[in-house]
Amino acid sequence: MDNSLPPADELVLVDRELAQLEARRTQLLARRAWLVQVLYRPARAATPQWPVTPAAPAADSTPRSAQNVLLTLGGTLLTIAAVAFTLVSWGSMGIGGRAAVLCAVTGAALSAPVVLLRRGLVSTGESVAVLGLVLTVLDAYALHRVALSDTDGLGYAAVASAVLAGAWAAYGSALPRLRVPLPAGVVAAQLPLPLGVLAAGGGATAFAWAALVTAAADGAVVLWTRPLPVRITAGAGAALLGGWALLTGGWLSVSSPWSGAPLLLAGAAVCLYAAWRTPGWAVAASVVAGLAVVAAVGGLLRSAVPGDWAVPGYVLCGLALASVWRAGAGARLPRGVRTGLAGAGAATVALGLLWALPPVVGGALGPLARTTEVWSGEHTGPALVAYPATAALVLAVVAAALASVPRLWARCGALALVWALLTALPVAPGLPYAATLALQLLTTAAALWIAVRPAPLTRGLPRPGATPAASPDARTTTDRTTDPTNRPATAATGPSGTPATGPSGVSATGPAEPPASGPAGQSASGPAGQSAGGSVPPPPSAPPRVPGAGFGAPGTGWMPPRPRPQASAAEPGTVLGWVAYAGGLVSAAGALALALDVRGATFLALGAVLGLLTGVATFGTGARRAVSACGAVLAAAGLVFAGAAAAGLEAHWTGLALLLVPAATAAVGATARPVALPVEITGAAVGLSALGLAASRPAFLALVLALGGVIAAATAVRPERRRFASWTAAGLFLLAAWVRLGAWGVTTPEAYTLPVTVPALVVGFLRRRRDPEASSWTAYGPGLAVTLLPSLGAAWTDPEWVRPLVLGVAALVVTLLGARFRLQALLLLGGTVLALDGLHELAPYVVQVVGALPRWLPPALAGLLLLAVGATYEQRLRDARRLRERLARMR
Repeated sequence: MDNSLPPADELVLVDRELAQLEARRTQLLARRAWLVQVLYRPARAATPQWPVTPAAPAADSTPRSAQNVLLTLGGTLLTIAAVAFTLVSWGSMGIGGRAAVLCAVTGAALSAPVVLLRRGLVSTGESVAVLGLVLTVLDAYALHRVALSDTDGLGYAAVASAVLAGAWAAYGSALPRLRVPLPAGVVAAQLPLPLGVLAAGGGATAFAWAALVTAAADGAVVLWTRPLPVRITAGAGAALLGGWALLTGGWLSVSSPWSGAPLLLAGAAVCLYAAWRTPGWAVAASVVAGLAVVAAVGGLLRSAVPGDWAVPGYVLCGLALASVWRAGAGARLPRGVRTGLAGAGAATVALGLLWALPPVVGGALGPLARTTEVWSGEHTGPALVAYPATAALVLAVVAAALASVPRLWARCGALALVWALLTALPVAPGLPYAATLALQLLTTAAALWIAVRPAPLTRGLPRPGATPAASPDARTTTDRTTDPTNRPATAATGPSGTPATGPSGVSATGPAEPPASGPAGQSASGPAGQSAGGSVPPPPSAPPRVPGAGFGAPGTGWMPPRPRPQASAAEPGTVLGWVAYAGGLVSAAGALALALDVRGATFLALGAVLGLLTGVATFGTGARRAVSACGAVLAAAGLVFAGAAAAGLEAHWTGLALLLVPAATAAVGATARPVALPVEITGAAVGLSALGLAASRPAFLALVLALGGVIAAATAVRPERRRFASWTAAGLFLLAAWVRLGAWGVTTPEAYTLPVTVPALVVGFLRRRRDPEASSWTAYGPGLAVTLLPSLGAAWTDPEWVRPLVLGVAALVVTLLGARFRLQALLLLGGTVLALDGLHELAPYVVQVVGALPRWLPPALAGLLLLAVGATYEQRLRDARRLRERLARMR
């Protein structure tokens, strides 16, 4: 049975279905648009939309700042008006009217902020409250002028400030949203005690006590109140008044120690309590407390001992205070407190050492400032006269204290102070000349011995890289609850600083909380896998953290930090050796300068220093060995110079004698390889001084140069010195020959140049034989130029014919050799010199011929030459190129 519709009916049915589908599609598109708008509206709201239109210009001030400015100006104007009314317009009203006006205005000003705060006008209420506070001050002033005019002004001000402080504090506590009344009450509380003391006629001591008590009260406010403006105001007051009290106590410790000591000790107690309670300010407060204690106790000692013992007394107090650093660790003092007290003690000791420094400087540098002639037998007077001998005691006590500390810096300081003590000993007691020189030489010997063998001084010092033993300071950190400067641990930790875990990976702090989950066991998350809180899930590369596992455990994604590379610490022996070596060199220089007063002492000191430095160069290590070797060479040169001066030799003979030193250094350099180079350089410097001494006599200068060449030639025998020493020897021999020729009055340049040319040409020939590719300019150019160019200059000024003839023949030979062997340097140098020499010889005849010819002939010949060159220009260019190429192919 055929059920198909006719084509016309089927077309109508299809059109109807398509229309329904189009309507449904339109409905679904509208629904989709609505759903997109609902879903992505929060994202668009959270994302800032940058406007396309240009932004409006920013305002110069915000509404809040403009409001504050207006309120401040208004309150200031009202305050000025109230003051003017009180002071200027007071007499135009009766007693009742005046009281009524002030009470009414003050009450209104203090009551208005209550209403303003209820309506949220905080800034306006703040301004009106400030006006009310100022009016209370004016009320107090008016009360004194009207009713209590007979009372003492300072006493009334003290009582009024106390009443105002209490009233303002109560007012600020009743209205905690106002920020000004409470700090204003703190400011007013600074005045009662100091003003009361002044009203009672108390002196500087009583005023300082009042300031200290007020500062202590301010400290209590800082510790026990919460508003930050109040704490800042109280802290500023405590610092100002407490500082004044301590400065007064310091002045009293000098003028009246028994009055200043209690004040300083009380201030120290207040500072220590503040340091204990405030870890952030512990170091600063403890420093102030330590200095106060030193000033108090030192002042008492100063009043009981002679004047020269005052500084040692202060130094002893400083050392006792500095010892708190280690002693306080066992008593579990906070680290900040111990640091501050130790710093105050160290500062006191440093000032004492600075006071004891002048004798050290005088002993070390005094001999260098000479006022007498060398070897005159007279001695320079002491640089310091009547300086207290207790300076040496200060150095000794501090050195002993530092020696007891097993630290490298302390051991270095102790060593330096011992050297300073030995250096200052001759100055303070005024030792005689012989004893002073002997002590300086002994100091030099001891210091240099320590520089070579510092091991005894390193006993008890920790080695670099070794794990230090547990100190008392480290043991105190185990109990964190007893130290207010340390924070309690936030979680139990296991070994290596990881959180301790119990069985099955459960943390010691409690079981791990499972993640919050929604229906079907899935975690509560929003679209696209984001959590409900908006957090972003970790990247896929980071593994999830295992619940209960500590940091650094497998599967946590956290690795333990890599150890940072630490710089290699210097060995204690090396550091101590350098400290001792520096002191030894300074003492050696002072001893040598002091020994110049007496001839015998000079030889003794030079010999002793030479022996000591030779010992350090032999048995020492590192750079100290090289420096000592150079110093030994200089000491040997000093011995030779002193010997020549003692023998009465002239300067040129002395220069000849000084050549013994470079000769000896050349011999020593052949065996003492580690110090060979610095020794030879120092010997060469001594040789240069010998040249300077012999320069006044050319004959002796030539002899000294020749002997120096011999020494250099002997040094050139060694393979490692052959290159440099051989050239040096050749140069010295050449200079010796030139000086000798000059002494003989030889003026012929060839006598000076040929001794250079012949060896230079031989060396160039040998080099070309070894390296045929070497340039002729490098091999033969310098040697030929040394002779040809000076001879050419002499030939142009020589009226005879012999020199130009010989020079021309020599230049012709050189040119022919260059053309034969294709050597560029010989061809160009020889040809140039030959042409210039021939021009010089033909110039007179050319002048005569030109003078005999008609005047029109030279221009005509020049024109013909130019025409010939122009006609054959291309050929001449080709000839020039071929000539250039042939010259370029030459060596």
